[in-house]
Amino acid sequence: MTGVSTNSIQFTVIVPILNEISLLPQFVLHINNQWYSPQELIIVDGGSTDGSWEWLQNNPSIRSYQSRPGRACQMNYGAEKAGNAWLYFVHVDSKLPENFDLLLTQAIKKGAQAGCFQLKFDRANWILRCAANGSRWNHILCRGGDQSLFIDKNTFEQLGGYDSRYLVCEDIHFIRKLYRKGGFHVLPQKIQTSSRRFYENGVFRLLFHFGALHLSHWLGAGPKFLQQYYVKYIS
Repeated sequence: MTGVSTNSIQFTVIVPILNEISLLPQFVLHINNQWYSPQELIIVDGGSTDGSWEWLQNNPSIRSYQSRPGRACQMNYGAEKAGNAWLYFVHVDSKLPENFDLLLTQAIKKGAQAGCFQLKFDRANWILRCAANGSRWNHILCRGGDQSLFIDKNTFEQLGGYDSRYLVCEDIHFIRKLYRKGGFHVLPQKIQTSSRRFYENGVFRLLFHFGALHLSHWLGAGPKFLQQYYVKYIS
């Protein structure tokens, strides 16, 4: 990447997993190919039963931990163990932009206190492309965990981390705090996520229910209602 100095900001990349043995090895290989310089990688397992935890134990070069189940608990635990001043939360089914750590560094040096990438799907029809294009807008209703999140550790701790009462929407619940604080940036580069679930469950149907879930949270629905809605219509 031209015109960029060596990376002076170090990140701890935190990845929560649960039964992801089909994705885990290729994700580790992918992230090692995508960063400009090696970053601390922490994978937090929430009680996998498909061999994910055993695979991690057989690869001791990867820092891995087990915590109570629930992505909020897992990501908080990863943040506790992080050795760097900046945290980067990402899902295991994501494909990151090349030199993502340099892109994050550039944003931080321009004043970003927290932020994310825009989203794209690996296989998208017109409606999924439209949905992903909405991620370019810097508004809480356009945010989601699939876009990843970078934030400095001090701010993360000051805001209390992820709320473990939220078994779903834990990401947008935390990001809502960041919007109230200010300084949230949406980077122009895109992170890729899988569209498999949409095609298996119906694109329109799943987009509608995810939208309803997001809107319900924005209107003040609590963790119990959100979990019940998710179980009934999405899971």
